[in-house]
Amino acid sequence: MSTIVIKIGGGRGIDPCANMDEVAGLVEDGHRVIVVHGGSHETNVLAEALGHPPKTITSASGRQSRRTDRQTLEIFTMAYCGKVNKAVVERLRTAGVDAVGLSGLDAGIWIGSRKNAIRAVEDGRTVIIRDDLSGRVESVDADFLNLLLDAGRVPVLTPPAGTPDGIAINVDADRAAAATAASIGADELLLLSNVVGVLRDTEDENSCIPQVCSESFGEAEHAAQGRMKNKVQAAREAIERGVSRVVIGSAQGPSAIQRAREGAGTVFAQGALT
Repeated sequence: MSTIVIKIGGGRGIDPCANMDEVAGLVEDGHRVIVVHGGSHETNVLAEALGHPPKTITSASGRQSRRTDRQTLEIFTMAYCGKVNKAVVERLRTAGVDAVGLSGLDAGIWIGSRKNAIRAVEDGRTVIIRDDLSGRVESVDADFLNLLLDAGRVPVLTPPAGTPDGIAINVDADRAAAATAASIGADELLLLSNVVGVLRDTEDENSCIPQVCSESFGEAEHAAQGRMKNKVQAAREAIERGVSRVVIGSAQGPSAIQRAREGAGTVFAQGALT
């Protein structure tokens, strides 16, 4: 019986519910499964409708994240914890899976510290942002998650996380999934989105890097652009903390989870960073 963490992206063109029959099949086969999902596209749509258009922060290293002021966090929570999370839970439960929808804030599942100041690049110059409500998952309540898994439940997790004093913060869902996989000793972490894997050329899907070993990890980090940088960082963090295998692959098309488990995408394995 293996433990699998599956992160389904929330970008444009991805239906987070589309892969849930496969999740149900994994559970039926005896696997312990945690689903982590995003909701960026739904958040963008809702933000536009509410007159508070989304903004993106780009760090000096090129990593991109959502600019999260208080109003954005409220909109973000509506989309992630409301519409998307409950749609995924509903789909799993209609497939016979005893799913439990939770945010990282609930029960302190994901705890992290808020960034006091963020250096961002705007129009070629560096600016300091001090009112952003974002951070990074630093601890995961593995005991609580194992309690659910051992009881036959499937946790469906989504940002936000919480600070030690209970304040909600936006966190990157890929890296939160990596922290979750590491904390529960997962055998596999699947990071599925609208990209087939880490591409050497972002305009050419046939340029996917199939496997990452110690010699090619630098290539993967160099090739990753935009949001893919976060996924590669998540893969590194998971492997460094003992997860046996990480696959960055596509969430689209039939049998997306099975294809990723069979190696479709970019595969990172233990030993890749030694």
